[in-house]
Amino acid sequence: MDAIPPSLMGVASGGSASSATPKQQIETFPTRQIKRVRIVQRADGYYVQFSLQAERKVEHVPAGKQVGIDLGLKSFSTDSEGLTMDNPRFLRTAEKKLKRLHRQVSKKQKKSKNRKKARKKLAKAHLKVSRQREDFARKQASTLVSSHDLIAYEHLQIANMVKNHSLAKSIHDASWGQFLWWLSYYGDVHDIPVIAVAPQFTSQDCSGCGTVVKKSLSVRTHVCPHCGLVIDRDENAAINILRKGTLGHRETYERCS
Repeated sequence: MDAIPPSLMGVASGGSASSATPKQQIETFPTRQIKRVRIVQRADGYYVQFSLQAERKVEHVPAGKQVGIDLGLKSFSTDSEGLTMDNPRFLRTAEKKLKRLHRQVSKKQKKSKNRKKARKKLAKAHLKVSRQREDFARKQASTLVSSHDLIAYEHLQIANMVKNHSLAKSIHDASWGQFLWWLSYYGDVHDIPVIAVAPQFTSQDCSGCGTVVKKSLSVRTHVCPHCGLVIDRDENAAINILRKGTLGHRETYERCS
């Protein structure tokens, strides 16, 4: 067995494991808080994971802003203020290199040392893409939560969406699910509402007057014949998502009060 590198894993609040930052040192936690230890093999070596009983809370600095976000493939997201986040397309960017590494593996003799080395290179390349996706998702989610007091997003049925084979690879590459997981996690840490809303009619309803304006996916601009509003389709959806989110949050708050 190869030597185990001194890479450690911390935990997220609620008992979920997440990558530790260099500032999170396992020695700082009392031994009784360590609930599980396991060794995990990755393409670049072995890692030790520690599951800890811990609560993480951050004092949120009120930003005075609320936002709705519409996830997409052309842009990773568009918010209710009209700001877009570029889709990094990590898999598409690395695809040429991955195909070359796949060919190298297939050319090597089975069970040979050279084939083993080629497979290891390929696995490392895939691991890099996976880590790039997670790093992007974590940073963007953290930034979004830190700069807003409420976030609303569409509750997408991603498992059903990837059944469309023409879009499956792009949807997987975007890693919406991973981003939304981190968004909910950081929302819990900052103690701000992160609200999932039903996606029905968010793109079709006019954010200006509420008129239903039917359009196909190929139509990227919302043009309302009733009030004359002309706006990007995704921004229109994001505004509707925010409206749904704030309405639902207000109703819940009033019932609990």
